[in-house]
Amino acid sequence: MPLAFPFALQDTCADAASAPEDAACDRESLAVGGQAVMEGIMMRNGDALALAVRKADGRIVAVTRPWYACFSGEWVRKRWIRGFPVLIETMINGVKALNLSAELAAEAEGEPIKPWQLAATLAMAVGLALFLFVVVPHLLTIGLNYLSISGGVEGLSFHLWDGLLKFAMFIGYIAAISFVPDIRRVFEYHGAEHKSIAAYEQGENPVTPASASRYSRLHPRCGTTFLLFVLSISILLHAVTVPALMLVWHPGNAVIKHAAIIAFKLLLMAPISSLAYEAIRSGAKIKNPLAGAVILGPGLLLQRMTTREPDSEQLEVALVALREALGTEAVAVIETPGYERLSAKDALKRDAA
Repeated sequence: MPLAFPFALQDTCADAASAPEDAACDRESLAVGGQAVMEGIMMRNGDALALAVRKADGRIVAVTRPWYACFSGEWVRKRWIRGFPVLIETMINGVKALNLSAELAAEAEGEPIKPWQLAATLAMAVGLALFLFVVVPHLLTIGLNYLSISGGVEGLSFHLWDGLLKFAMFIGYIAAISFVPDIRRVFEYHGAEHKSIAAYEQGENPVTPASASRYSRLHPRCGTTFLLFVLSISILLHAVTVPALMLVWHPGNAVIKHAAIIAFKLLLMAPISSLAYEAIRSGAKIKNPLAGAVILGPGLLLQRMTTREPDSEQLEVALVALREALGTEAVAVIETPGYERLSAKDALKRDAA
């Protein structure tokens, strides 16, 4: 599985617990989010994380545990700041869920991922993503500048070409991994996740595989849309802030100049991700169809590449994850087939017993 893949499909959870000012007395105020994993789905509701996986023998197992939070304090919940901490925590919990789902789906024995292994996996994934979508487009745009196709880094055309190359590489990346059979299965579970959440948020009662199947596999809070916001906002910020930086500090050495600009772009990922988080949350609440189509339409269109229509068995797994994540907060009946609930500690030991 490509290293950057877990984050390409991670749903940006609009966590009501982290933003009480947004919470309303309806189902969508819970804003359950999730991630497709190997033969299963992870869902988050506030501080609870639920993982449901279909094992090789057809059984469904569910594991519920607290959401791992690596940040604390009131500042983490502040609007315009919270997006970056949520992204980091989502990546950490996503890698953990992927590791556990792979073990459960294959019915393999093994030790849970060690802290250093988690750190190494995250570092490699983040490093690869930043290299592909920040460093490589910048270097390619430098090449276009030498060919007199784009302007210098101080001008707008450089950043427009840089942004165009980012989009092309991002879409090409998704298209390329979609040919991997295991990834196509994950895309189907991604669609099942969206359908089950939509059925619950839209008032279905009971929520069943049949009722969930009627809903769209596209969802406005999807992480694919989030990444599209990240790319769009990065183009705007780079076009403004990089020329401003060059006005303040303009080294004569081209290598030093571009190395500094790339480092500056990497530092901007924190505010960019926070802005994108607020944008996707605000966009998901838009009621005007025309405005919603303009703002969310590109992201929903891109989701047609990152989701596939699920079958009824995949919807069953999604509903198990939803039921476990909501727990006693569920305001509707969520019908699921029989499944086995495991503790996180015992999840990898049952098959060996």
